[in-house]
Amino acid sequence: MDAGVFDQWVQRSLHAFEQALDAWVPADAPAGLGDAMRYAVLGGGKRLRPLLVLAGCDAVQGDAQAALRAACAVELIHAYSLVHDDMPCMDNDVLRRGKPTVHVAYGEAQAMLAGDAMQALAFEVLTPDEGVSPALQARLCALLARASGHAGMAGGQAIDLASVGKCLDEQALRDMHRRKTGVLLQASVLMGAACGQTSPQAWQALSDYGAAIGLAFQVVDDILDVTQDSAVLGKTAGKDQDANKPTYVSVLGLEQAHAYACRLRGQAHEALARSGLASTAWLSVLADKVVDRDN
Repeated sequence: MDAGVFDQWVQRSLHAFEQALDAWVPADAPAGLGDAMRYAVLGGGKRLRPLLVLAGCDAVQGDAQAALRAACAVELIHAYSLVHDDMPCMDNDVLRRGKPTVHVAYGEAQAMLAGDAMQALAFEVLTPDEGVSPALQARLCALLARASGHAGMAGGQAIDLASVGKCLDEQALRDMHRRKTGVLLQASVLMGAACGQTSPQAWQALSDYGAAIGLAFQVVDDILDVTQDSAVLGKTAGKDQDANKPTYVSVLGLEQAHAYACRLRGQAHEALARSGLASTAWLSVLADKVVDRDN
């Protein structure tokens, strides 16, 4: 695919996404809470999860407006998780997306409340009074809740915190990363696909694609943590090593970690090939972007 065509799709998609997100995150929440929320979620980032939602919807020729809501909801969940993960009681980080973390800029209490409010807002965005059928609302909420809770992101973070200073084997590390990072990326693809009609075969293939790139994303994150500096990453480099956390680099070594990320990309492409769907071009390029990125 011509890179310019993909870039044009990204530009169009993110323009609509940013407009919707800006409209749905309230500036007038009381006592400065809206300012903290908007600082957390409107400050840029890769926007990979929203793009996966929109690409998943495109692959099944689904309801674009429902997918736009799903894209915003996923990013709200992701942003809330970053706010909480960066706090002193968790990863204690001071830099995110190239600027001070929310608890540094607004204080710990306001950061905690901003995260809470964004989590709630995600499900409010998914459940409008009209425009999205109740059945689709319920399905989208279920996919997002399962990916965010004890079986997904929150559970993965709990394992992460409990694993500091411990030696994990590759299977345990994979389970942690699948929960902490991979499941929400997988859910992003499936929420987009839920906005249209899919066969069981296509749904499973998209699920397998999402699982592969979800894990690949975290493997590459582990690589970048030791190969890039903070200015490039937009967050503190080397923090996992400094915190004595197990990573794919510490378990496999740098060269093998990179090879594993490439194998996962191959699995993602193979899944798309057997999906039977004609419009998977955006998902295919996104898989490459996940592995080839430098931040």
